[in-house]
Amino acid sequence: MGKQKTYPIDKVKDDFIGKPGTAEREQYEVELKLDVLGDLIRKTRKDRNLTQEQLGKLIGVQKAQISKLERNASNMRLETIIRIFDALKAHVKFKVELDNREWNLSA
Repeated sequence: MGKQKTYPIDKVKDDFIGKPGTAEREQYEVELKLDVLGDLIRKTRKDRNLTQEQLGKLIGVQKAQISKLERNASNMRLETIIRIFDALKAHVKFKVELDNREWNLSA
């Protein structure tokens, strides 16, 4: 059996999703970041030994909404993100870049 050929992940993304700057690639990157955010919420909640229901009660939402946010953070409001991480006792920082200027926000 011959040696398998390997490809760098960036080349695979370029070939199958699209080059950086294309609409397809930008959509992929946004969705990936939202998936990571949902996973981070779930992992942190579990690390704090909280159920979805307990976290929901801490921030005033139903368990179903926490479940939905952990699976797909795409409809999550910034206020909700801050409330969740505040309830999880996590420090949140946002970095906004616009026209070669940047702002760092903490919550």
